[in-house]
Amino acid sequence: KKWKQLSRLQRSFILFLFAFLAVCGVISYTSMGEAWKSITNKSLDDQRTEQEIPRLKLANPDVLPAPQKADANHGDYPELSLQKPPKLPHVRRGPSNLQIKAPRKDMRLNTQHDPMRAVEEVVEADKVEKTEKSIISWRGAVIEPDQSTELPSSKIMEPEKPSFEEAEDQKEPVPINERQLAVIEAFRHAWKGYKDFAWGHDELKPLSKSYSEWFGLGLTLIDALDTMWILGLKEEFEEARKWVANDLVFDKNVDVNLFESTIRILGGLLSTYHLSGDSLFLEKAKDIGNRLMPAFKTPSKIPYSDVNIGRGTAHPPRWTSDSTVAEVTSIQLEFRELSRLTGDEKFQKAVDEVMKHVHTLSGKKDGLVPMFINTNSGQFTHLGVYTLGARADSYYEYLLKQWIQGGKKENELLEDYMRAIEGVKKHLLQRSEPKKLTFVGELAHGHFSAKMDHLVCFLPGTLALGAHNGLAADHMKLAETLIETCYQMYAQVETGLSPEIVHFNLHAQKGHKDVEIKPADRHNLLRPETVESLFYMYRFTGDKKYQDWGWEILQNFNRYTRVPTGGYTSINNVQNPSNPEPRDKMESFFLGETLKYMFLLFSDDIDLINLDKYIFNTEAHPLPIWVPV
Repeated sequence: KKWKQLSRLQRSFILFLFAFLAVCGVISYTSMGEAWKSITNKSLDDQRTEQEIPRLKLANPDVLPAPQKADANHGDYPELSLQKPPKLPHVRRGPSNLQIKAPRKDMRLNTQHDPMRAVEEVVEADKVEKTEKSIISWRGAVIEPDQSTELPSSKIMEPEKPSFEEAEDQKEPVPINERQLAVIEAFRHAWKGYKDFAWGHDELKPLSKSYSEWFGLGLTLIDALDTMWILGLKEEFEEARKWVANDLVFDKNVDVNLFESTIRILGGLLSTYHLSGDSLFLEKAKDIGNRLMPAFKTPSKIPYSDVNIGRGTAHPPRWTSDSTVAEVTSIQLEFRELSRLTGDEKFQKAVDEVMKHVHTLSGKKDGLVPMFINTNSGQFTHLGVYTLGARADSYYEYLLKQWIQGGKKENELLEDYMRAIEGVKKHLLQRSEPKKLTFVGELAHGHFSAKMDHLVCFLPGTLALGAHNGLAADHMKLAETLIETCYQMYAQVETGLSPEIVHFNLHAQKGHKDVEIKPADRHNLLRPETVESLFYMYRFTGDKKYQDWGWEILQNFNRYTRVPTGGYTSINNVQNPSNPEPRDKMESFFLGETLKYMFLLFSDDIDLINLDKYIFNTEAHPLPIWVPV
């Protein structure tokens, strides 16, 4: 009779409580009867006057926001759910205050059908008033809510200045270590040369204390904006921002390369917008994005390589009507993101058509693509030559990254990527002598060449990124073997710096290393690909050797490429430590990519550009993943 007088909620709770205590071994099944009598013999009035039920502590409890109180209007079976963090006011972040967003609701533990968790929900209900101070667990990190900052929104087609819909949660900052400080010092030295001798121009010539122009759009400055933000260089960033606001003008009669201006300028502006929240950079991104669109006005929709951003005209190179496959298939991340931010679908539509067209083309070899495609016919040209180096490399990179960017929903991209990696394994992998290094060669009309560009060293990082996102485990194993090879391309050379191209020995020869370098290939352009992959490998494995390898490379850059008056220079001869033959040019990607990846490699903070929230374009500019992983 007393049992019937209890409410359905009270009865449910008592059953849950007994079940929990029995499972935990607190009481035995035989003693449950005595406990039951003790409880049910209490009067209902006694039950109502009980202040609270003793806390039930789980072993290794999950660190989650305190649960919401049950809504009395929901009846006897209220929905048990996690309380949404309070929305915080938007305050623009500074460079040293990078943050992450709280886990999505659908990624948190589902407590509705878990009896043990349900018990804890009920007994902890009186803590609901304290939810604003809750701690949230994110990938193993305990993060205290930050009441003053927000990140940009990842909402599709959001035209306004970005802000997260949910509150941001900030952990204690990870201190900058000595190796990161060395990167900051290297950046400042490079920036000093650029500021003193090339301010507002495309690239520094550090030896002659002058500059060179490619497009006349301040490439180095724009490429370096998000690096300065990530490194925490506020003064340098603000100075560069003023130049962007007052001096960066796209309305000029100049031809620009569609690919290079997209990955460096459009990508750099979009990334800086997301990191800073400053709408200036989005407005500039929209301007250059619109001016690049004439490139897609071709019979095949395969874009021309060059655009005059002042006249609104586009054309192929003077010597051919072909575009390179890598260039037309490595602008998608940036144009897709521009559509998402502006709400204008034309940008994404143009680049998506390119990918869909390439997906259907014949002329591939087990997923491997030729290097050229005709803008009139839309067909591959120069068939039979397959490489992961120049003119094809980033096609494979952007297959995976678009798939991740879009929330892993575009299956054609994933299919093409997986098929291509199988093609690499089948046709391009070989092992060298004497160290049996696994390397990626080239195939020309059925003949294998043991030639490998330094550019191919993007591949270990891309493979590791795919494995991290749930692809085949053997991709990570291949990444581990290939990053060893890329490191040896540095370690086996006299200066400790890799040449642009190496040839591997397939047969053991006395006195010969694995790596052979031809005179025309022995230059070093301060490229980032190996450091990029070292960053991914360290981020996903935690193996300190990858940091050590990167540290060796940084020291050798300082030893052989640093110019005393400011800046770093490419060199012509990596085999001559006494005279590496400086070329008097600092590529913009040294600041935009190489030093950025160095800084991230030496960091132990996984939330410094969290790879479950951001995807890097091929110029190392981080863009948000639309649906957080």
